[in-house]
Formats: sequence, C-alpha cells, structure tokens
Amino acid sequence: MSTHIVVAKIGSSSVTTADGRVDNGAIETFCNGVAMLRAQGHTVVVVPSGAIAAGLTALGLGGDQRPGDAVTLQALASVGQSRLMATYERALADHGLVAGQVLLTPLDFGLREQYLQARSTLARLIELGVVPVVNENDATADDEIRFGDNDRLAALVAHLVGADTLVLLTDTAGLFTADPRLDAEATLIAAVNATDEDLDATVGGAGTSRGSGGMASKLAAARIAAFSGVRAVIAQASRPDVLTDAVAGEPGTGTFVLPRDVTLSARKLWIAFARPRRGALVIDAGAVRAVVDGNRSLLPAGVTEVRGNFAAGDAVEIVGPDDVVVAKGLVRVDSVTADAAVGHRTDDLDAATAGVVVHRDDLVVLVAGQG
Repeated sequence: MSTHIVVAKIGSSSVTTADGRVDNGAIETFCNGVAMLRAQGHTVVVVPSGAIAAGLTALGLGGDQRPGDAVTLQALASVGQSRLMATYERALADHGLVAGQVLLTPLDFGLREQYLQARSTLARLIELGVVPVVNENDATADDEIRFGDNDRLAALVAHLVGADTLVLLTDTAGLFTADPRLDAEATLIAAVNATDEDLDATVGGAGTSRGSGGMASKLAAARIAAFSGVRAVIAQASRPDVLTDAVAGEPGTGTFVLPRDVTLSARKLWIAFARPRRGALVIDAGAVRAVVDGNRSLLPAGVTEVRGNFAAGDAVEIVGPDDVVVAKGLVRVDSVTADAAVGHRTDDLDAATAGVVVHRDDLVVLVAGQG
C-alpha cells in the first residue's frame, strides 16, 4: 500500500456538544483515526477547531450562541487554544504519538521567506515523527490578515506540506444534490470536479452556531486543494474509520473533490485564496478571452466598470460581462486611476494612467478556459 501525506481537519460542530462545550470523546475518536493512519505508514497533519468553544468552557460562559464581536472571540481563542492543544496532546499520547503546535497567519503563504520557514518547520516536525497540529494565530489576527476559517487554512497547509489528500470532517456525510435538512430526496454526491459551478447552488452558510464554516466553506477549501493538485474528501466525522477510508478512496466515504491537472504556485494560491478582496473590475468578453485563454495581462481597454475602493497592490476580483468571477489579481493602480482609464486604449492615456491594470504574473484564473 502506498503511503500518503494527509491533512485532516475536523470542524467545530463535530467536536463540541449542543451547549457549545468541547467534546473530549469526539477529539479522542478523531485522534484514534489519526493513529490508525500513522500505523499504516501515512504522514498526518492535523488542523483542529474548537478553540473558542474551549475558551467558553474555561470561562464558564457556555451557551449555544457564539459571541459576535471580534475582540471577545480573540480573547476566547487565546484562553481556549492552549486547552484545546492539551486535549490533542493527551489523546495522541495515548497512541504513543507526540503533537507539535504550529500557529500560522496568511502572511506565511504570501511572503516567500515566511513560506519557506513554515514549510521547513513542518517538514522537520514530520521527519521527527511529530504530528503537527496547525491552527491560525487567532489571538492576534484581525480581519485584514486572517484566513477566515480553518477549512481554508487546512487547504493552504495541504499545499504547504505537499499533501496527497485533504480530509475535511464535518457533521454531514458530504455534498448532497440538495440540502438534506430540507429535502428528503437529496442524495450524496460521490465525486465532483472543483470547477463545477453548479455545486454552489446546493450549499449554504454555516450549519450550526458553533462553527464559522459550513458546507460552502468546505467546498471552497476543497477547491483550493484542487488548485494545489490535492484530492479533497468531505465526510462525516462520526463515520466509523472515516479517515482511513477517505485516504483509501473507499466509495461512500463522502464526497471526493478531484484535483486539477494544472496547479498553482504558493504565491498565486495566496493571491487567489488568502488575500482579502478589496473591489472588482468588470471586463468585456474580449478581455475574458485574453485573460482566461490567452494568459494575458489585463489592460485598461478591456475594463468596463470599476467596483469598490482599492489601492494599488490590493487584491480585486475580475468579473466577466455575465457577472461571473473569472479571475483574481493584484491591481497595479488605485480605483480612481482605474476608473479614469476604463475602456481606453493604452496609447490614448497619459503616463500616469497608462499601462497594465493587473499583470499576468499577479493574476489567477479561477475558471476553465473557453477553448
């Protein structure tokens, strides 16, 4: 049997009780699965959830509703993170495994030096036989520089460590043809391509008040993995042997999201999925062909509308005439300059306005080519 590098992420709803407290038994069951993978010779990196729930428990707050303000959430995560880590340390130690905590921020993927340092640290932990337990540095992260949820973090970590498989465990069995909570006829989708846009209509927001993700977040993370050439599996945490079956590709385990043949570099993954969107550029059909099929830079002549306020260097979405996002990139001019140049040929613009709006080196195509 071939061995895999596996990133296993478990959602908050799967490791907390109905009243919002950490379910130690659920974490122990998850760690049993990690130990089974290790016994089979696989390398495993864990991305846990539940720091806020652990903080609520430690402070005796309880309740089913998460606090809404960012500062309180960060304080709770600060209290809960060490307690959550201690639970994983004990559960893995029962199987003779040593856990090592790694806290990351989006800049660890966007800055080359930090990316290489993070990759080296994780590689060395793996060489030493440690199970890396990776989380976002929630206590100091803010809305300007954060992953947003641990599904996205797990997908980026899968790229960082060169994973073969990303397993996203949640409280449902995978992606369905409709919301199974509302439609009794809904059936499990066994396998999908990451570029299948029809899937977006079948998923909603966060499934419970105890998590920041939901099935839409799982699908988005699976797509990030697919852009990295990593197979993703969305499955139910409570399913017996779910981790080993997911890695083995056992039919019925969950929804398998197939990797793309063409993958992205770490920097382009950061642009596409870790940099916050600051605005949008609407482009005409000719520009869509140039950007998507021709691997060309975006010029002012192809832009028909500027949306939002952004500065040079910000990330913007690039939207086709049908309002579908076709790409994302780092813009070279601010929104005022871009708006002044809309529809103009470069030869017709002055030196301050002319030139490339988004260079192809800073641009990530997010849809399949038109042929």
